[in-house]
Amino acid sequence: MQYQTLLTRKTDQTLMITLNRPDVMNALNRQMLHEILDVIRLLESDDSLYGAFFTGAGDRAFAAGADIAELAGLDPSEAMKAARFGQEVFFAIEDCPKPVIAAVNGYALGGGCELAMACHLRIASENARFGQPEVKLGLIAGYGGTQRLAQLIGRGKATEMLITGDLMPADEALNWGLVNYVTTRGELVEKCQEVLRKAYQQSPGAIRLTLNAINAGYANRNGREQRNGYEVERENFTRAHASADGQEGMQAFIDKRPPRFSGH
Repeated sequence: MQYQTLLTRKTDQTLMITLNRPDVMNALNRQMLHEILDVIRLLESDDSLYGAFFTGAGDRAFAAGADIAELAGLDPSEAMKAARFGQEVFFAIEDCPKPVIAAVNGYALGGGCELAMACHLRIASENARFGQPEVKLGLIAGYGGTQRLAQLIGRGKATEMLITGDLMPADEALNWGLVNYVTTRGELVEKCQEVLRKAYQQSPGAIRLTLNAINAGYANRNGREQRNGYEVERENFTRAHASADGQEGMQAFIDKRPPRFSGH
């Protein structure tokens, strides 16, 4: 499928999604958000794909934030709609039943950092820089940044970043748990594919239920009833145990052979 602001490439049953507005450091405009939502729906429905990762075109940025020129022209009602839609798009990434990784090359600022945090994992190149510098424009994070940053690195450090606008380099992001790995720029894509290949060897159903249980443990979102994460974990464990893959995995362990997962 052709997009105006994204490039997509299917490799080894994974989907590489490139944010492609390098002239504005891949800033997220309304069109890009719509296309991200569309490509996530495609990922969910395509049985030949078992995961995806986002990266940014060029060497300077993953995404340097929302498109400020576009935001500046909004009235209060439109600003509310823009924040709501941005959150909905990033909920869709977070809720995707297949693993989605952010391959962060260069700056991930504002909406770009929020996009990275909505992904299930983050892998950064050595030149990556993370931040929510909206306060420097008299704004605040609006696509989930005030919530996910605190969840990932803790309330104190997140508050510091959100009220100062300071950036966090890749090595510090690794120490704080904001990213899973730091690689060279040349190794970034391969590291994402390596992690996704490991996930592909597991049961797709178990991965889906795991991601669902993790998400259940966080705050009420968009008016949806919050459920106890431990309760959801119990329910999903029971579903996994009763599934064909669960039965196969346990029998394979008993038989001392590799499991043959069917995805059911």
